Amino acid sequence: MAFDPKEHQHERFNPLTGQWILVSPHRLKRPWTGQVEKPEEEVIPSHDPKNPLCPGSIRPNGKVNPEYDGVYVFDNDFPAMLPDVPSPAESDDPLERSRATTGACRVMCFHPRSDITLPLMTIEEIRKVIDEWSGQCTELGKTLKWVQVFENKGKVMGCSNPHPHCQIWAMSSLPNEASAEDMNQRDYLAKNGVPMLLKYARSEDEKRIRVLVDNEDWICVVPYWACWPYELLLMPRRRHILRMPDLTDSERNSLADIMKRLLTKYDNLFEVSFPYSMGFHGAPYGIPDSECQHWQFHAHYFPPLLRSATVKKFMVGFEMLAESQRDLTAEQAAEKLRNLPDVHYKLRK
Repeated sequence: MAFDPKEHQHERFNPLTGQWILVSPHRLKRPWTGQVEKPEEEVIPSHDPKNPLCPGSIRPNGKVNPEYDGVYVFDNDFPAMLPDVPSPAESDDPLERSRATTGACRVMCFHPRSDITLPLMTIEEIRKVIDEWSGQCTELGKTLKWVQVFENKGKVMGCSNPHPHCQIWAMSSLPNEASAEDMNQRDYLAKNGVPMLLKYARSEDEKRIRVLVDNEDWICVVPYWACWPYELLLMPRRRHILRMPDLTDSERNSLADIMKRLLTKYDNLFEVSFPYSMGFHGAPYGIPDSECQHWQFHAHYFPPLLRSATVKKFMVGFEMLAESQRDLTAEQAAEKLRNLPDVHYKLRK
Protein backbone atom coordinates (compact mmCIF):
# COMPACT_ATOMS: atom_id res chain seq x y z
CA MET A 1 0.00 0.00 0.00
CA ALA A 2 1.41 3.39 -1.01
CA PHE A 3 1.28 6.28 1.45
CA ASP A 4 -1.40 8.90 0.70
CA PRO A 5 -1.26 12.07 2.84
CA LYS A 6 -5.00 12.57 2.26
CA GLU A 7 -5.83 9.12 3.66
CA HIS A 8 -3.11 7.96 6.05
CA GLN A 9 -2.07 9.36 9.42
CA HIS A 10 1.36 10.91 9.79
CA GLU A 11 3.16 13.55 11.83
CA ARG A 12 4.38 16.93 10.61
CA PHE A 13 7.06 19.05 12.26
CA ASN A 14 6.57 22.72 13.14
CA PRO A 15 10.06 24.28 12.86
CA LEU A 16 8.92 27.49 14.58
CA THR A 17 7.83 25.80 17.80
CA GLY A 18 9.87 22.60 17.58
CA GLN A 19 6.76 20.46 18.05
CA TRP A 20 5.18 17.62 16.06
CA ILE A 21 1.53 17.60 14.93
CA LEU A 22 -0.43 14.40 14.31
CA VAL A 23 -2.40 14.51 11.03
CA SER A 24 -5.31 12.04 10.81
CA PRO A 25 -7.23 12.74 7.55
CA HIS A 26 -9.18 9.46 7.70
CA ARG A 27 -11.06 10.79 10.74
CA LEU A 28 -13.03 13.18 8.52
CA LYS A 29 -15.22 10.19 7.67
CA ARG A 30 -16.47 9.77 11.23
CA PRO A 31 -19.98 11.02 12.21
CA TRP A 32 -20.30 13.94 14.63
CA THR A 33 -22.84 13.95 17.47
CA GLY A 34 -21.05 16.27 19.90
CA GLN A 35 -21.43 19.90 20.87
CA VAL A 36 -22.94 22.35 18.39
CA GLU A 37 -22.03 26.04 18.50
CA LYS A 38 -24.70 28.57 17.58
CA PRO A 39 -23.70 30.50 14.43
CA GLU A 40 -22.69 34.05 15.22
CA GLU A 41 -25.11 35.88 12.97
CA GLU A 42 -26.84 38.02 15.56
CA VAL A 43 -27.96 41.50 14.62
CA ILE A 44 -25.48 43.95 16.13
CA PRO A 45 -26.43 47.64 16.38
CA SER A 46 -23.95 50.10 14.92
CA HIS A 47 -23.90 51.91 18.29
CA ASP A 48 -24.95 50.76 21.74
CA PRO A 49 -24.47 53.23 24.61
CA LYS A 50 -24.21 50.24 26.98
CA ASN A 51 -21.26 48.84 25.03
CA PRO A 52 -18.12 50.04 26.89
CA LEU A 53 -16.11 50.17 23.64
CA CYS A 54 -18.47 52.48 21.75
CA PRO A 55 -17.75 56.19 21.33
CA GLY A 56 -19.14 58.20 24.24
CA SER A 57 -19.84 55.13 26.38
CA ILE A 58 -18.99 54.85 30.06
CA ARG A 59 -16.56 52.05 30.84
CA PRO A 60 -16.84 49.91 34.02
CA ASN A 61 -14.26 52.06 35.82
CA GLY A 62 -16.31 55.20 35.22
CA LYS A 63 -14.15 56.66 32.46
CA VAL A 64 -15.96 58.00 29.39
CA ASN A 65 -14.77 57.21 25.88
CA PRO A 66 -14.32 60.19 23.58
CA GLU A 67 -16.54 60.49 20.50
CA TYR A 68 -13.84 58.90 18.38
CA ASP A 69 -14.35 58.52 14.64
CA GLY A 70 -11.42 56.26 13.76
CA VAL A 71 -8.93 54.17 15.71
CA TYR A 72 -9.01 54.59 19.50
CA VAL A 73 -6.52 53.20 22.07
CA PHE A 74 -6.79 53.21 25.85
CA ASP A 75 -5.13 51.47 28.79
CA ASN A 76 -6.92 48.25 29.72
CA ASP A 77 -9.15 48.88 32.72
CA PHE A 78 -8.31 45.41 34.11
CA PRO A 79 -4.71 44.78 32.98
CA ALA A 80 -2.91 41.46 33.39
CA MET A 81 0.37 43.36 33.86
CA LEU A 82 1.28 46.60 35.58
CA PRO A 83 4.28 48.85 34.96
CA ASP A 84 5.56 49.00 38.54
CA VAL A 85 5.24 46.09 40.97
CA PRO A 86 7.59 44.48 43.55
CA SER A 87 9.88 41.68 42.41
CA PRO A 88 9.48 38.17 43.88
CA ALA A 89 12.14 36.98 46.28
CA GLU A 90 14.80 34.66 44.92
CA SER A 91 14.25 30.99 45.70
CA ASP A 92 16.83 28.29 46.36
CA ASP A 93 14.32 25.66 45.23
CA PRO A 94 14.73 24.87 41.50
CA LEU A 95 11.13 23.59 41.47
CA GLU A 96 9.72 26.91 42.64
CA ARG A 97 11.29 29.44 40.32
CA SER A 98 9.79 32.82 39.55
CA ARG A 99 10.99 36.02 37.92
CA ALA A 100 10.03 39.65 37.89
CA THR A 101 8.13 41.04 34.95
CA THR A 102 6.50 44.36 34.24
CA GLY A 103 4.30 45.39 31.39
CA ALA A 104 1.39 47.30 29.94
CA CYS A 105 -1.97 46.24 28.53
CA ARG A 106 -3.98 48.33 26.09
CA VAL A 107 -7.22 47.99 24.15
CA MET A 108 -7.47 49.27 20.59
CA CYS A 109 -10.77 49.87 18.81
CA PHE A 110 -10.57 49.60 15.03
CA HIS A 111 -13.73 51.50 14.14
CA PRO A 112 -16.49 53.51 15.87
CA ARG A 113 -19.24 51.16 14.60
CA SER A 114 -19.93 47.91 16.43
CA ASP A 115 -21.43 46.15 13.40
CA ILE A 116 -18.20 46.36 11.39
CA THR A 117 -15.36 43.82 11.29
CA LEU A 118 -11.99 44.04 9.54
CA PRO A 119 -13.06 42.28 6.30
CA LEU A 120 -15.93 44.78 5.95
CA MET A 121 -13.74 47.81 6.55
CA THR A 122 -12.12 49.66 3.66
CA ILE A 123 -8.45 49.18 2.86
CA GLU A 124 -7.90 52.80 3.90
CA GLU A 125 -9.48 52.11 7.29
CA ILE A 126 -7.40 48.96 7.79
CA ARG A 127 -4.30 50.94 6.88
CA LYS A 128 -5.03 53.31 9.78
CA VAL A 129 -5.26 50.29 12.07
CA ILE A 130 -1.85 49.08 10.86
CA ASP A 131 -0.32 52.52 11.38
CA GLU A 132 -1.61 52.59 14.96
CA TRP A 133 -0.31 49.07 15.59
CA SER A 134 3.09 50.20 14.38
CA GLY A 135 3.01 53.32 16.53
CA GLN A 136 2.04 51.34 19.62
CA CYS A 137 4.87 48.85 18.99
CA THR A 138 7.37 51.69 18.65
CA GLU A 139 6.18 53.40 21.81
CA LEU A 140 5.95 50.31 24.02
CA GLY A 141 9.12 48.83 22.56
CA LYS A 142 11.15 51.72 23.95
CA THR A 143 10.92 50.25 27.44
CA LEU A 144 9.56 46.70 27.04
CA LYS A 145 11.09 43.68 25.31
CA TRP A 146 8.03 42.04 23.79
CA VAL A 147 4.97 43.72 22.27
CA GLN A 148 2.11 41.36 21.46
CA VAL A 149 -0.65 42.65 19.21
CA PHE A 150 -3.51 40.15 19.17
CA GLU A 151 -7.19 39.93 18.29
CA ASN A 152 -9.74 37.48 19.67
CA LYS A 153 -12.77 37.52 17.40
CA GLY A 154 -16.07 35.87 18.25
CA LYS A 155 -17.73 34.48 21.36
CA VAL A 156 -16.23 31.05 20.66
CA MET A 157 -12.82 32.63 21.22
CA GLY A 158 -13.87 34.26 24.48
CA CYS A 159 -14.68 37.68 23.04
CA SER A 160 -18.02 38.71 24.51
CA ASN A 161 -17.93 42.32 23.32
CA PRO A 162 -19.33 42.82 19.78
CA HIS A 163 -17.10 45.69 18.73
CA PRO A 164 -14.09 45.55 16.37
CA HIS A 165 -11.05 45.70 18.61
CA CYS A 166 -7.80 44.04 19.60
CA GLN A 167 -5.46 44.08 22.56
CA ILE A 168 -1.82 45.02 22.91
CA TRP A 169 0.11 43.48 25.77
CA ALA A 170 3.76 44.37 26.25
CA MET A 171 6.15 42.87 28.79
CA SER A 172 9.72 43.12 29.97
CA SER A 173 10.45 39.41 29.48
CA LEU A 174 10.18 37.14 26.44
CA PRO A 175 7.03 34.92 26.67
CA ASN A 176 7.01 31.21 25.92
CA GLU A 177 5.86 31.24 22.28
CA ALA A 178 8.26 34.05 21.41
CA SER A 179 11.12 32.27 23.17
CA ALA A 180 10.51 29.09 21.18
CA GLU A 181 10.36 30.99 17.88
CA ASP A 182 13.47 32.95 18.82
CA MET A 183 15.48 29.81 19.57
CA ASN A 184 14.32 27.83 16.54
CA GLN A 185 14.73 30.66 14.06
CA ARG A 186 18.20 31.38 15.47
CA ASP A 187 19.22 27.74 15.07
CA TYR A 188 17.84 27.58 11.53
CA LEU A 189 19.79 30.66 10.41
CA ALA A 190 23.00 29.30 11.94
CA LYS A 191 22.60 25.98 10.12
CA ASN A 192 21.19 27.18 6.79
CA GLY A 193 22.42 30.75 6.32
CA VAL A 194 18.97 32.20 5.58
CA PRO A 195 16.08 33.23 7.89
CA MET A 196 13.61 30.36 8.28
CA LEU A 197 10.44 32.18 7.24
CA LEU A 198 12.13 33.98 4.36
CA LYS A 199 13.10 30.59 2.97
CA TYR A 200 9.68 29.14 3.75
CA ALA A 201 7.84 31.96 1.98
CA ARG A 202 9.95 31.39 -1.13
CA SER A 203 9.28 27.64 -0.98
CA GLU A 204 5.51 28.09 -0.65
CA ASP A 205 5.54 30.69 -3.42
CA GLU A 206 7.17 28.18 -5.76
CA LYS A 207 4.95 25.20 -4.86
CA ARG A 208 1.64 27.16 -4.68
CA ILE A 209 -0.24 24.21 -3.14
CA ARG A 210 -0.90 25.82 0.26
CA VAL A 211 -1.12 29.47 -0.80
CA LEU A 212 -4.42 31.18 -0.01
CA VAL A 213 -3.81 34.74 -1.23
CA ASP A 214 -0.79 36.86 -2.06
CA ASN A 215 0.24 40.20 -3.51
CA GLU A 216 3.48 41.97 -4.34
CA ASP A 217 4.71 42.12 -0.74
CA TRP A 218 2.87 39.38 1.19
CA ILE A 219 1.99 35.71 1.01
CA CYS A 220 -0.62 33.93 3.15
CA VAL A 221 -0.57 30.14 3.44
CA VAL A 222 -2.04 27.29 5.41
CA PRO A 223 1.34 26.20 6.80
CA TYR A 224 2.52 22.65 6.20
CA TRP A 225 2.55 22.12 9.97
CA ALA A 226 -0.83 23.78 10.69
CA CYS A 227 -2.49 22.64 13.89
CA TRP A 228 -5.91 24.33 13.72
CA PRO A 229 -8.20 23.31 10.81
CA TYR A 230 -7.92 26.56 8.84
CA GLU A 231 -4.82 28.02 10.46
CA LEU A 232 -2.99 30.66 8.43
CA LEU A 233 0.53 32.08 8.38
CA LEU A 234 0.98 35.54 6.85
CA MET A 235 4.55 36.44 5.86
CA PRO A 236 6.49 38.97 3.80
CA ARG A 237 6.78 37.46 0.35
CA ARG A 238 10.35 38.51 -0.47
CA ARG A 239 11.84 41.11 1.89
CA HIS A 240 13.53 40.44 5.21
CA ILE A 241 11.57 42.46 7.81
CA LEU A 242 12.23 42.31 11.55
CA ARG A 243 9.33 44.23 13.09
CA MET A 244 6.07 45.96 12.17
CA PRO A 245 7.52 49.50 12.44
CA ASP A 246 10.01 48.52 9.71
CA LEU A 247 7.24 48.28 7.09
CA THR A 248 7.39 50.77 4.24
CA ASP A 249 4.41 52.84 3.16
CA SER A 250 3.63 50.51 0.25
CA GLU A 251 4.05 47.41 2.44
CA ARG A 252 1.48 48.80 4.88
CA ASN A 253 -0.97 49.38 2.05
CA SER A 254 -0.45 45.87 0.70
CA LEU A 255 -0.74 44.41 4.21
CA ALA A 256 -4.15 46.09 4.54
CA ASP A 257 -5.12 44.62 1.17
CA ILE A 258 -4.12 41.05 1.96
CA MET A 259 -5.67 41.14 5.44
CA LYS A 260 -9.00 42.18 3.95
CA ARG A 261 -8.78 39.43 1.34
CA LEU A 262 -7.83 36.58 3.70
CA LEU A 263 -10.46 37.58 6.25
CA THR A 264 -13.09 37.76 3.51
CA LYS A 265 -12.20 34.17 2.61
CA TYR A 266 -12.59 33.20 6.25
CA ASP A 267 -16.08 34.72 6.49
CA ASN A 268 -17.12 33.19 3.18
CA LEU A 269 -16.17 29.65 4.23
CA PHE A 270 -19.31 29.10 6.32
CA GLU A 271 -20.94 32.50 5.67
CA VAL A 272 -20.54 33.65 9.25
CA SER A 273 -18.37 36.18 10.99
CA PHE A 274 -15.48 33.73 11.28
CA PRO A 275 -14.01 33.43 14.80
CA TYR A 276 -10.26 33.29 15.39
CA SER A 277 -7.35 34.37 17.53
CA MET A 278 -4.57 36.09 15.65
CA GLY A 279 -1.40 37.94 16.48
CA PHE A 280 1.81 39.36 15.05
CA HIS A 281 5.29 38.11 15.90
CA GLY A 282 8.52 39.92 15.20
CA ALA A 283 11.95 40.51 16.67
CA PRO A 284 12.07 41.57 20.33
CA TYR A 285 12.64 45.23 21.13
CA GLY A 286 15.66 46.78 22.79
CA ILE A 287 18.01 44.35 21.06
CA PRO A 288 20.32 45.48 18.22
CA ASP A 289 19.09 44.49 14.76
CA SER A 290 22.43 42.74 14.18
CA GLU A 291 21.45 40.23 16.88
CA CYS A 292 17.95 39.64 15.46
CA GLN A 293 18.68 38.68 11.87
CA HIS A 294 17.14 35.24 12.41
CA TRP A 295 13.71 36.84 12.92
CA GLN A 296 11.14 37.45 10.20
CA PHE A 297 7.99 39.45 10.93
CA HIS A 298 4.80 37.40 10.51
CA ALA A 299 1.23 36.84 11.72
CA HIS A 300 -0.57 33.73 12.95
CA TYR A 301 -4.31 33.11 12.53
CA PHE A 302 -5.82 30.32 14.68
CA PRO A 303 -9.54 29.67 13.95
CA PRO A 304 -11.44 26.87 15.71
CA LEU A 305 -14.20 25.98 13.21
CA LEU A 306 -13.84 22.61 11.50
CA ARG A 307 -16.76 21.15 9.53
CA SER A 308 -19.26 24.00 9.59
CA ALA A 309 -20.27 27.13 11.44
CA THR A 310 -21.62 24.85 14.19
CA VAL A 311 -18.76 22.36 14.61
CA LYS A 312 -15.44 23.45 16.03
CA LYS A 313 -12.13 21.77 16.77
CA PHE A 314 -11.58 20.94 20.44
CA MET A 315 -8.03 20.92 21.82
CA VAL A 316 -8.65 18.42 24.61
CA GLY A 317 -7.53 14.99 25.79
CA PHE A 318 -4.71 13.79 23.56
CA GLU A 319 -3.97 17.33 22.36
CA MET A 320 -3.55 18.58 25.92
CA LEU A 321 -1.68 15.55 27.22
CA ALA A 322 0.37 14.36 24.24
CA GLU A 323 0.53 16.46 21.04
CA SER A 324 -1.68 18.51 18.76
CA GLN A 325 -3.79 16.62 16.22
CA ARG A 326 -5.74 17.65 13.12
CA ASP A 327 -7.98 15.82 10.63
CA LEU A 328 -8.08 18.01 7.53
CA THR A 329 -4.69 18.28 5.83
CA ALA A 330 -3.15 21.70 5.27
CA GLU A 331 -3.41 21.18 1.51
CA GLN A 332 -7.13 20.36 1.69
CA ALA A 333 -7.79 23.39 3.88
CA ALA A 334 -5.87 25.70 1.56
CA GLU A 335 -7.79 24.45 -1.49
CA LYS A 336 -11.14 25.01 0.21
CA LEU A 337 -10.26 28.55 1.24
CA ARG A 338 -8.57 29.45 -2.05
CA ASN A 339 -11.62 28.49 -4.12
CA LEU A 340 -13.99 30.73 -2.17
CA PRO A 341 -15.29 34.01 -3.67
CA ASP A 342 -13.20 37.15 -3.21
CA VAL A 343 -16.29 39.27 -2.43
CA HIS A 344 -17.67 39.11 1.09
CA TYR A 345 -20.91 37.15 1.35
CA LYS A 346 -22.72 40.06 3.01
CA LEU A 347 -21.91 42.24 -0.01
CA ARG A 348 -23.24 39.62 -2.43
CA LYS A 349 -26.72 39.37 -0.89
